[in-house]
Amino acid sequence: MTTDRQELIRNLNDPEQLWDVIVVGGGATGLGAALDAASRGYQTLLLEQADFAKGTSSRSTKLVHGGVRYLAQGDIGLVREALYERGLLLKNAAHLVKNESFIIPNYEWWGGAFYTIGLTLYDLLAGKLGFGRAKHISKEEVVRRLPTIQQKKLYGGVVYHDGQFDDSRLAVNLMQTSLEQGATILNYFKVVNLIKNAQQKTAGVTATDIESGITYHIKGKTVINATGVFVDDLLQMDKPGKKPLVRSSQGVHLVLDRSFLPGEDAIMIPKTDDGRVLFVVPWHDKLVVGTTDTPLNEHSLEPVALEEEINFIMRTAARYLSKAPTRKDVLSVFAGLRPLAAPENDSSKTKEISRSHKLIVTESGLITITGGKWTTYRRMGEDTINKAIEVGKLNPAETKTKQLSIHGSMENVDRRNHLYIYGSDQEALLELGNEHPSWKEKLHPRLPFLQAEVIWGVRHEMARTIEDILARRVRALFLDARAAIDAAPLVAELMATELKRDEQWKQSQITAFRKLAQSYLLEPYTP
Repeated sequence: MTTDRQELIRNLNDPEQLWDVIVVGGGATGLGAALDAASRGYQTLLLEQADFAKGTSSRSTKLVHGGVRYLAQGDIGLVREALYERGLLLKNAAHLVKNESFIIPNYEWWGGAFYTIGLTLYDLLAGKLGFGRAKHISKEEVVRRLPTIQQKKLYGGVVYHDGQFDDSRLAVNLMQTSLEQGATILNYFKVVNLIKNAQQKTAGVTATDIESGITYHIKGKTVINATGVFVDDLLQMDKPGKKPLVRSSQGVHLVLDRSFLPGEDAIMIPKTDDGRVLFVVPWHDKLVVGTTDTPLNEHSLEPVALEEEINFIMRTAARYLSKAPTRKDVLSVFAGLRPLAAPENDSSKTKEISRSHKLIVTESGLITITGGKWTTYRRMGEDTINKAIEVGKLNPAETKTKQLSIHGSMENVDRRNHLYIYGSDQEALLELGNEHPSWKEKLHPRLPFLQAEVIWGVRHEMARTIEDILARRVRALFLDARAAIDAAPLVAELMATELKRDEQWKQSQITAFRKLAQSYLLEPYTP
């Protein structure tokens, strides 16, 4: 397997090369489709305009779950499918996915019985792939496990189990697994047009390498539009003037210190002011609190949290935690956009729009996959490639991804050591320290990450910018945005040496990253 960019680009040089599958989009859905296609033996190319999981796929609530609220909405099929996929993920990406216990605190006398019954059904739907049974616990037990919970009018609680993971790390590992299966995967490659044949059928893409500015005309039997909130951009290239297929809904998360909720349990608040559930989840020695559901009329690669969303999360958290978080306690704030089916009418109730995925094939044969969530990425990939076989008349082959181990997967990782996210790569990463002893040192006193992780990210994980490293290879920007800003010059130095870049590159990278990182803070910060 090579992650060398120039070597991978050479695969595009033959103008007569005919790919079986060209995937546009390197988030959860696109990577899932590329891995499914490559593992079936199809000639597969994936192009991503920015970095893998740059958009929605790095900004989730970090849960691998069936979706308790879909159960409440009666969407049993979606919940059963997601619980099955949750079980496969725990098995196939054992280093990244863990069984997390969630407690629903009950402030109504009937809450215990009500949620225990509902969550017992949740467990039953998981069948053999269940994570553990839901049970009712006393007020004393809730307080013991959640010492900072608001105790006034607390009756007890219900414990249930779901999955927790690191989203962009899984994306990186899916990219590596796809390469191992023979796919060609490239980030910073923007599709600028579709190629049509004499019959006006989609027959490939025109794409520009953002780093070199060189444009390539790439032929393919099928083209898959897996661009998340950007699906309509490609659909417009296919048929200008087409009615939008998706609208964006923004979800915001705040990151706090673990002192606000020590212990290993997460909290699930089933009913908030806006009708959504709110989670407080331990993640990489911090707490992720979210999410919101705000309909938006436009979308961008770098969405920004709105004041009312921040206030809503703070207000709700203050209601359930004995120590109310203030703005200065927020270490990072991140926003992500969900691509939801555009409603037929002007309904703004985005939380009622189904999260099940949809496959659409246009008259020209462009395949679009939209909707869904991280947990069901594998199933979405399978369904998409089944459709590609039909559209592109590919030689039929069965999916292999149910049993396919994802790069790095290993059981019994030591989660007290932050390097567990590298799974079976951990030893090789540590050996980099023998090349340069300074690489064994930390990037920042407040962060656990080592300088060696920057080198590893460049050499083995296709990181091209400071942001790729600090936002998605190590999660510094999401865990402590101020520390990430402080670490940027050192990361620039390490990357410039590795990528053979000059002083100008370093300075422009540092400037760009600092500007970006300010939007992850509630108050401006100058190092």
